[in-house]
Amino acid sequence: MKTMKHTVALMALVGASSAFALDADFNTIDADGNGAISMEEASKYPELMSQFKDLDTDMNGELSEQEFAKAQ
Repeated sequence: MKTMKHTVALMALVGASSAFALDADFNTIDADGNGAISMEEASKYPELMSQFKDLDTDMNGELSEQEFAKAQ
């Protein structure tokens, strides 16, 4: 029973962190339209900023559309 509670709690945590509510899509956040979301652009969205470093898998300081899609 204890294991079941831990499993359910872990599933809820994972679900909540990967499916955060973001009020804008990639093209809206990419304000300059260069095909990438900079940290400056992301800074207007606290939910996105909290995951920015984890989403930036190539560590170039920007989120590509593919990297951003992982946040959805």
